[in-house]
Amino acid sequence: MIYTVTFNPAIDYIVRMDKQLDIGMTNRSVSEACFFGGKGINVSTVLKNLGIESTALGFVAGFTGEAIIKSVKEKGIIADFIMLNEGISRINVKIKSDDETEINAQGPHISEEAYNELLLKLDSLKEGDILILAGSIPNSLPSNVYEIILERLEKKNVTFVVDATKDLLLNVLRYKPFLIKPNNHELGEMFKTVLKTDDEIEEHARKLQDMGARNVLISMAGDGAMLITEDGQRFRVGVPKGKVKNSVGAGDSMVAGFVAGYMKTKDYRTALNMGTAAGSATAFSDDLATGELINDIYETL
Repeated sequence: MIYTVTFNPAIDYIVRMDKQLDIGMTNRSVSEACFFGGKGINVSTVLKNLGIESTALGFVAGFTGEAIIKSVKEKGIIADFIMLNEGISRINVKIKSDDETEINAQGPHISEEAYNELLLKLDSLKEGDILILAGSIPNSLPSNVYEIILERLEKKNVTFVVDATKDLLLNVLRYKPFLIKPNNHELGEMFKTVLKTDDEIEEHARKLQDMGARNVLISMAGDGAMLITEDGQRFRVGVPKGKVKNSVGAGDSMVAGFVAGYMKTKDYRTALNMGTAAGSATAFSDDLATGELINDIYETL
């Protein structure tokens, strides 16, 4: 079974305007929409769209938390969230006009009791299971919670996938995650440099492998993606043609597509192409990618 963890799920309230936001004045929207997610939930959603089951774990609170659970279940995903006693799950406001303005909420306080409950749930994972950790850590959890979780599960031979940045990612490499997914800018920041060529990107990705990562997937926005595999191969793919409508969830979709592609074929080239197709399909959509669009784009790569 695949398990995803979303520490701080959210409802994204998308407000579209036909002109620039006028600060200090009353503004009118042309449309509104709500999307229920968070990085781990996004991964679970795209996996489901590709026909792969997963269990979504994490913390929710209040009426917004109940709405998130309902949405996850309606998508056909197993929801095993911990309901907090206080607060509400986040509502993030995203205002889209010529530019995009975001207001991301802080989210509810996670008690020590709730945190320990999550650890006990994770203790039930076994060899062959896949655990996907993605995103930032709420300030009410230990800053090294990724390390705590991976250390608890290390001897169970659980497969780890980590989508995080900077120190959060570097500090878990010693647990030999199966897959990490920095973008090219984040990869450069880890080594305090700017990476300009494919060879430079490969060189620094291999440094992450020397630190413990098995496979390094580097997303490169309009330049496509690169995969450096644990058996020494380098694969490169460009960007499919399409009109970008949405950036939210594209990276999460890439992770889901890669995992789905590898699970089905055990082939790294296929996994890279499926990941690229999934990330692009979400970028070309108003919501997370459908399985049909992902497969259509995959056939063009």
